[in-house]
Amino acid sequence: MRAGEPPSDLRDLEVLIASRVPILAVETAEERRVEALFLRCVTPRGLPLFRWSVAEGLRRLDRPLPPQRHAAEPVEVLRHIRAARIAAVYLLLDFHPWLGEPLHVRLLREIAQDAPEAGHTVALVGPQVPIPPELRHHAVPFTPTLPGREELRALVAREAEAWARIHPGRRVRARPEVVERLVEHLAGLTLADARRLLRTAIHDDGALTDEDLPRVQALKHRLLDRGGLLGFETDTARFVEVAGLARLKRWLEVRRVAFASGQAPPGLDPPRGILLTGVQGCGKSLAAKAVAGAWRLPLLRLDFAVLYNKYYGETERNLREALRTAEAMAPCVLWIDEIEKGLATREDEGPGRRVLGTLLTWMAERTARVFVVATANEIRDLPPELLRKGRFDEIFFVDLPGPSVRREIFAIQLRRRGQDPDGVDLALLARESEGFSGAEIEQAVVSALYSAHAAGVALATEHLVAELQATRPLSVTMAERVASLRRWAAGRAVPAG
Repeated sequence: MRAGEPPSDLRDLEVLIASRVPILAVETAEERRVEALFLRCVTPRGLPLFRWSVAEGLRRLDRPLPPQRHAAEPVEVLRHIRAARIAAVYLLLDFHPWLGEPLHVRLLREIAQDAPEAGHTVALVGPQVPIPPELRHHAVPFTPTLPGREELRALVAREAEAWARIHPGRRVRARPEVVERLVEHLAGLTLADARRLLRTAIHDDGALTDEDLPRVQALKHRLLDRGGLLGFETDTARFVEVAGLARLKRWLEVRRVAFASGQAPPGLDPPRGILLTGVQGCGKSLAAKAVAGAWRLPLLRLDFAVLYNKYYGETERNLREALRTAEAMAPCVLWIDEIEKGLATREDEGPGRRVLGTLLTWMAERTARVFVVATANEIRDLPPELLRKGRFDEIFFVDLPGPSVRREIFAIQLRRRGQDPDGVDLALLARESEGFSGAEIEQAVVSALYSAHAAGVALATEHLVAELQATRPLSVTMAERVASLRRWAAGRAVPAG
């Protein structure tokens, strides 16, 4: 096995080949990495390995032989495999456009039915491999894991050596601590993407320095944000920027060391996640960001709004890919915002139920240090399966802020905008803002600053009081819903404040 290679990939593939699984659905964009993995798997077994593409035809990979042009068309290569009498493994690259053809499906089905005697394994390799219903009984998915830390360190060494060969007499300058931080930044990317970012950092000056890290991180964020499903949040608020939530802060602080070290106290499981619910605008999203900031971990945001796809199975595949990326980023915090918008109720038997099943299975089986922070405005819309004990370590209720917390929110918002909190009457503002959420207080501060600026005067208490008196907070306009939510949370959730 090559140094740094994820051992589970090779071990899992060896089991599948030895079991004579007839069809493997290999969903990946890293063709060369998959070819190398298959070579390391089949060569010790003495099995021939072939690669087919519509551009080149059929070529044997374990021996330096020219491509077989007579097997260039899809139907020709399938008939060739069907007729072959020597057991072999065939990688069919980007074959998915032809999986809708009845003749191709029938040939693949006959190859699969003959597999116990012929011993062939056909691996369909592509970014997506939609398996037709006729073949699902014969096909097994195989998705290579993303590169681990050791494989990324080996990549850094190879790219440094490659640069030195191009520039004789010179070596890439890099401190060990910078290399380690760079490896952390590259985690969660495919090997091809990691190589591109690494070359960007090395080839401009032949050095890996602290100045390269922000640029690599920014490029990585753009790569992870393809399609908008999984984003990388850079603005992770610190807990000093979150007013109130004393119980939540204490709960997280008690568990911080155990999660960071990966070593839970004897007899305890490591922290796995929390669910935050409560009144809109009271700081659930800010608290989710603050968890990552306080624990000094990367924050990934999973957006259920862009998860769903009209094609069968694509939605679950999108979710699995996002969760796989989160695991490769571990240790990290995964923020699932407004989780109720993406999960099904009992009445929904469509994609929502399959997404729920995929998420619940992952939550139960994951071993990577991914701390889930889910937020929900309408927690009563969530399926009971998600809320039962054991899914989340705790459910916290974020209520409207009390007088002391409102005073703290005013001070934070004023300081954030270059204003001196001591220049206004914070006690009066806390009384006048009874029933206001943190978001509503923030908007009152913004509006008061605009009013003062328009009048050409410094911000004063009266500007803020005027804005508060002109606003009807959510707790007034939707008093029944807020009261109902509070009744639900009583006895079901832990107060966050």
